Amino acid sequence: MARVNALQWLTLVRHGESTGNLAYQAVQGTDAEETGIAERDADIPLSDTGREQAAALGRWLAGLPEDERPTRVVTSPYVRAVDTARIALAQAPIDVEIRVDERLRDRDQGVLEGLTPLGVRRRHPEEAERLRRIGKFYYRPPGGESWTDLALRLRSLYRDLEYEAAGERVLVAAHDAIVVMTRYLVEDLSEREVLEIEKTPIANCSVTRWRQDEGRLRAVSYNDCAHLTGAGVATA
Repeated sequence: MARVNALQWLTLVRHGESTGNLAYQAVQGTDAEETGIAERDADIPLSDTGREQAAALGRWLAGLPEDERPTRVVTSPYVRAVDTARIALAQAPIDVEIRVDERLRDRDQGVLEGLTPLGVRRRHPEEAERLRRIGKFYYRPPGGESWTDLALRLRSLYRDLEYEAAGERVLVAAHDAIVVMTRYLVEDLSEREVLEIEKTPIANCSVTRWRQDEGRLRAVSYNDCAHLTGAGVATA
């Protein structure tokens, strides 16, 4: 189990819809080998819908009981995550500084960055075969990261938070893989269990929460989008 049980609340939010999500959706079901995303991953911005989702998140935060509102906010350094947190906090009476931590960045795809699944099969058939043989959990693309690599850096992050933010209510703004792997760590899941969970996409700006209960964090919600009514829901 990840060492986060000293926290009172842990809330994870996936960033709002990004222009990268839209680009990926546009090539799904086509014979495109590339996603067509011009920016490097760290610089991909929110779409207009993504900004609306972040504002809706902020209104949800504002409506929380005072003893549930975040006392600490940590975000991935990627633009889409930082802006999600910034826009949300501007809507809520929460006076906390946004802290950026590179351990919350999205999973590095290495040489496969910018390729569609079809593009991977055509341009790197040997890697497609390695992925099939090793499995998604342990497969590491050249120059990239496996899901277990994410677990390693997240264990480090949450260990630090346990000491620095004991008794606090922490809000994390990051990426879908970070949400999934946090659940793997906090809930002591197996490879099989987490990969089954991962089959359902994490919606943009969805909320996943754990609450302190008798010495450990217990799940409250997962991939919750109720606060996004009217703001749009995207999952790519």
